Amino acid sequence: QVQLVESGGGLAQTGGSLRLSCASSRSINILNHMGWYRQTPRDQRELVAYITSAGRTMYSEFAKGRFVVSRDSAKNTAYLQMNSLEPEDTGTYYCNTRDQSGRDFWGKGTLVTVAS
Repeated sequence: QVQLVESGGGLAQTGGSLRLSCASSRSINILNHMGWYRQTPRDQRELVAYITSAGRTMYSEFAKGRFVVSRDSAKNTAYLQMNSLEPEDTGTYYCNTRDQSGRDFWGKGTLVTVAS
């Protein structure tokens, strides 16, 4: 089992920034990846970005150039730095990981609200 706990959500102004954190109960070095998803009022849950155990990153189109995913293995924590926030970024952000057996684990989410 892997427990994931997100934090860092809150209210931001358009053009502002937030940094989300995802703390893992297990070493992230043995997990395949650490990913961020979001659930917006309009859409189904969608991928935002992820970072692999090797440090490779991938971003959805809307996140490119604005968001940065990173990780700190010593803290077993992944981060999502979100810049140039827009009202359309409002939603609940979830952390996801997959262990070496292929099981997926999710955090409970952190709410991000971007005011116009």
